[in-house]
Amino acid sequence: MPRYALLILPAFNRVYGESSVRLTRSELAVFSGRALRGEVLASEETTIGGVPYVTFETAEPLAQSDISLLSNLSSVYVIFAMEGELLRPLRMQSLDRLSSDLITIQKYPGKTNEHFTKLLLNVTVLAGDRELGERLSVFDPLCGRGTTLNQALMYGYDACGIDVDGKDFEAYTGFIKTWLRNKRFKHTAETVPVRRERALVGRRLNVTFGLSKEAVKAGDVHRLAMVNADTLKSREFFKPRSFDVLVTDAPYGVQHGSKGGSGLSRSPLELLRKAVPVWTELLRPGGAMGIAWNTYGGKSSDLAEILIAAGLEVMDYPDFEHWVDQAIVRDIIVARKPA
Repeated sequence: MPRYALLILPAFNRVYGESSVRLTRSELAVFSGRALRGEVLASEETTIGGVPYVTFETAEPLAQSDISLLSNLSSVYVIFAMEGELLRPLRMQSLDRLSSDLITIQKYPGKTNEHFTKLLLNVTVLAGDRELGERLSVFDPLCGRGTTLNQALMYGYDACGIDVDGKDFEAYTGFIKTWLRNKRFKHTAETVPVRRERALVGRRLNVTFGLSKEAVKAGDVHRLAMVNADTLKSREFFKPRSFDVLVTDAPYGVQHGSKGGSGLSRSPLELLRKAVPVWTELLRPGGAMGIAWNTYGGKSSDLAEILIAAGLEVMDYPDFEHWVDQAIVRDIIVARKPA
């Protein structure tokens, strides 16, 4: 049977790097079950030349379309076909349309690992009825300083987010405007107040940009929006059934345990019980919601009950639980909105 090897991309975060092989195997299983034309029969960690790889077998040789899909695995560096003791590199074609510094430049305490953000987006997209390579609309209802928004833009998706923290809003606004200027993309970027009955209810960053002047003229532009407001008021800023994918990293109750503008404790379960029904209204039928959370703040069965009560179907996904630090063990739950 054909056999393949994935060389894992080194992680700047040592702790995440220790889990990356296992997480890649879980992510590969989702790709196999939801996207690949050929099934991955088995995967394992294999040391080759003193370096860890994820190796796997398939019943039939991978088509180029499958190799292109696997090029988007969150921690993959190179894909090889195994031919005896030799590794033959395969032609990778990822969805990335922008330079990686969009993801890596920002450094701040509490930033979610970029590889994990990509993993969460990947497995959530694959739960819905749209394909990874389609033009999608992504919403992060707890977007912080925009790591998820940036990953969505990397894939050519439209991205929207909301966060109650004014400092995060200002930091991301300053970053993305500077990044677009430095890259010399044709763009518009404006921050406007949002009012209801003359009262200020939030601020909104609106961005459009194209990869070239020709693309802009042809209408091929990326759209980005970020709102500074309470996530429970998301319906006031975004239309129902607006998004194909909703992805968020819930507060861990450790570094970001502050209260939101509503006075609601931002521990995962208390927040999610009130927020998930609101977020569900923003998802299109056939769309998917992916949430990462600290398991010390609630069991997966508790989150599943919240998602099911909102009318979502929880996916039977592999185990993505992994250790972050002594106060955080992170996991993923993904659910689909019936079409």
